[in-house]
Amino acid sequence: MLGTRGVPASFGGIEHHVEEIGSRLVARGHEVTVYSQSKYLGASRVQEHLGMRVVRVPTLPTKSLEAIAHSAMSSVAAMTGGYDVVHYHAVGPGLIAPLPRYLGRARVVQTIHGLDGERAKWGKAAQTILNLATWMSARVPHQTVTVSGALADHYRARYDRSCATIVNGVTPRVHRPADIIRSKYGLHDGEYALFVGRLVPEKRPDLLIKAFAELDTDARLVIVGGSSYTDSYVDELRRLAGRDDRVIMPGYVYGAELDELFTNARTFVQPSALEGLPLTLLEAMGSGTPVIASDIAPHQEVVGRSRTGARLFRDGDLHDLVEALQWVEKDPAAERRAASFDAPYVARNFDWNACVERLEAVYAGDPVSAPTPALGVHRATAPRGYSMISKESAA
Repeated sequence: MLGTRGVPASFGGIEHHVEEIGSRLVARGHEVTVYSQSKYLGASRVQEHLGMRVVRVPTLPTKSLEAIAHSAMSSVAAMTGGYDVVHYHAVGPGLIAPLPRYLGRARVVQTIHGLDGERAKWGKAAQTILNLATWMSARVPHQTVTVSGALADHYRARYDRSCATIVNGVTPRVHRPADIIRSKYGLHDGEYALFVGRLVPEKRPDLLIKAFAELDTDARLVIVGGSSYTDSYVDELRRLAGRDDRVIMPGYVYGAELDELFTNARTFVQPSALEGLPLTLLEAMGSGTPVIASDIAPHQEVVGRSRTGARLFRDGDLHDLVEALQWVEKDPAAERRAASFDAPYVARNFDWNACVERLEAVYAGDPVSAPTPALGVHRATAPRGYSMISKESAA
């Protein structure tokens, strides 16, 4: 496994993805090696995690070169490891995939977790390189894997590449009473809205803070996450949050405290303009927490139509987000009841074990059938700016 910061996973969807599939591959009898960044998790020197061998490789601590440099050094090391499969994760690290693809004997697989070249944090030069890497990801690997039908559609339309779609699984959060969060932040069950993610422009936490400012409510807003080489953007968020004493920004949160935040929230809000298939949205829905999400195609693929307990708003539309938050404010108990009915369907249709079974077929070079749609609309086709929300469904 290459292209991840490493394991044990602390933050980052790719890290959790690799941890979930890697540990299950080990349980099914495979030998799995994860190439981790040497600085990941500080001074930790873990050599094995959940049965996976962990190899630490140095990288360059710069935004533009961190992932690619680590991938290059990991790829060189992996080519002498005698592996049957070399599996890249994300777009950028795949720039080095030609080395094992054309100079080695291993089967090369690359999983696309999102269109990284479209992320707002990158400058023009980095975007150009990532766009090249995206083109290569459709040409170099023996098999390209996408985590959503929307991404698979993009590769088919843009690059004429047929991808194996293997959606992420979900591990529902353990429900815990609001003990830690009550003592640290004064938060109680059902009295706050929650955002969890890297604080980067495409995830739009700024839009959420602005929308929350327009609500007449005693509820709180918790923005969990930190910088991903986006310090100036985080400073801007803190200035916005500083105008509203209802907003809390605790930074990155882990473990039992994060479980408490997820399972006691009035609603989880995912306002992103760009996603692959977000684990945080799946975790919230799988835990029975009401959700509000932008109507981008990957979210529609999970949520489906907007309804009580799972509401969509027009991507980037401040007033539509305010309206969705107001619906939740009107009857939080009804939202939670409706969300509780979604939880078992999400757990059944987004299953890590099924993900690994399909991945084994990819490793073996066998054809992989299209996944069965879950709650959402597989291959959602609503054009940008068009909402699937109706007043009837919102009510």
